[in-house]
Amino acid sequence: MPELPEVETVRQGLARWVIGRRIDSVEVRHPRAVRRHVPGGAHFADVLAGRTVLDARRRGKYLWLPLDSGDAVVGHLGMSGQLLLQPAATPDEAHLRVRFRFTDDGPELRFVDQRTFGGLAVSEGGATLPAEIAHIARDPMDPEFSETEFVAALRRRRTEVKRALLDQTLISGVGNIYADEALWRAGLHGARPTDALTGPAARRLLGHVRDVLGEALTAGGTSFDALYVNVNGESGYFDRSLNVYGREGEPCRRCGASVRREAFMNRSSYSCPRCQPRPRGLLRG
Repeated sequence: MPELPEVETVRQGLARWVIGRRIDSVEVRHPRAVRRHVPGGAHFADVLAGRTVLDARRRGKYLWLPLDSGDAVVGHLGMSGQLLLQPAATPDEAHLRVRFRFTDDGPELRFVDQRTFGGLAVSEGGATLPAEIAHIARDPMDPEFSETEFVAALRRRRTEVKRALLDQTLISGVGNIYADEALWRAGLHGARPTDALTGPAARRLLGHVRDVLGEALTAGGTSFDALYVNVNGESGYFDRSLNVYGREGEPCRRCGASVRREAFMNRSSYSCPRCQPRPRGLLRG
């Protein structure tokens, strides 16, 4: 699943290549790609024709393109979605789902999605913030993110700290990979109760979350296969800098202990048994 740095990298590419361009036509090649647009694919194409893209914005892992009509195109990449800028002469991708052509005859915007878990929709009146994603919290890279409010809300929760980091209504954009990396830097096990965190500990954790996301963004995100690319089809390389994620049995880069893997919400968590001891009551061999 692409995480915040990957999605932000795509947003930056869209901002560079799509803002100010007028949509000439839209071709919906697979209905699942616009399944969240209830009126259907033909309506999706009709309401976008002739509209100009004003901006490229993001809330957590959702992207939206405000339009001069006051509406917005809202998108989520899902498991394998890609938004690519391609010259019109470029052969169609095997999993091309939606094509945007522009009046300037410049590069097309193509939504490619192998597994069709992602999708696009038009949000009526959603240029400022689509109602469909208004419930999602700001992410820690957002200039309007409130550290004070986040720390207070985190400590009020009665849950485990990793579960809290993945709660998109509390803090958005932090996925499994970057949660593990931030917890390793903070020396916290993911099962640590949130209401047992001190204020300073919560702030240190947030600082590590920001550092990890910022470093990954600089590298273009974390890419484990060819699916996670920016608008030019280029992969990120932050996976080369991962300290625990995916490194089961390898030595911790801080203390040398073997990195462990534990089951977590139908996924895996990676941590150092020495640097990140389990909370009392969860100790086991």
